[in-house]
Amino acid sequence: MRFIKMTGLGNDYVYVDCFDQTVEHPARLAQVVSDRNFGIGSDGLILVLPPDEGVDAAARMQMFNIDGSEGQMCGNGIRCVCKMVRDHGLGPAPESNPMKIQTAAGVLSLGYDLDAHGRVKTVSVDMGRPILTPADVPIDADELTETDQPQTFKLSVPGTTERFDATFVSMGNPHAVIFVDEVSDDTSPTLRAWGMALENHPAFPERMNIHFVEVMDENIVRVLHWERGSGPTLACGTGACAVCVAGVLTERTGQTITAHLPGGPLHLEWRDAENNGAVIMTGPATEVFTGEWPG
Repeated sequence: MRFIKMTGLGNDYVYVDCFDQTVEHPARLAQVVSDRNFGIGSDGLILVLPPDEGVDAAARMQMFNIDGSEGQMCGNGIRCVCKMVRDHGLGPAPESNPMKIQTAAGVLSLGYDLDAHGRVKTVSVDMGRPILTPADVPIDADELTETDQPQTFKLSVPGTTERFDATFVSMGNPHAVIFVDEVSDDTSPTLRAWGMALENHPAFPERMNIHFVEVMDENIVRVLHWERGSGPTLACGTGACAVCVAGVLTERTGQTITAHLPGGPLHLEWRDAENNGAVIMTGPATEVFTGEWPG
């Protein structure tokens, strides 16, 4: 199996061109190739396939987490799908700009810029409108205590006495955004332990992505991620989008922010309703290496 290792700010996946290859048992393959000691090493597996019949898109993205579970969307991953389609000439319309990519969360539109060598360097993704109805995130609101802030509930860390205000947003996958006083190397082990405990909270029927956020000013935040099915990652694109939305809803940030993730910065904008209400995410896409997996 031919593959390409790609990364968006350190959120790395193994990508497979499924226009001319077939992958059997992708959930199991994701677990094997993701192993950082005995495999290729990644946060999961992404298949780049032809779009479904009748769907107006250049390609379809199917993603699997490191534990083999299938995810609906990955913001860093879809930027790399755009780069792979454009740079490697996949499908019938590899040079379309903007480019449409089909995902389990719908068809998304991506615009991109090229570097001096004519390869994709940065990608802006129209991530669509956030989903804010609690049942559609989804969360079981009966398991939580509502606060006076929009989309925000009291959330206890199982097995501890810690209790937070968590703001819930779906960007096609579920996110809990928790604002804290500090996100640093010193606080990372504690925050990650809390993320591990919260992912499978009984209020989350589909588990949860957890994000701890320190607000530096109204346009700059620092974020630490715990992704469901993968654990700590260097970047989470949909999570950064959820952070942008949560910051506006709770009046902590403006509509345009730079989110500093462990892997680097992402730029986010939550447009107002007059401009379709979508979240726009802009960041890099990088090809690391190519290879062949023996099977």
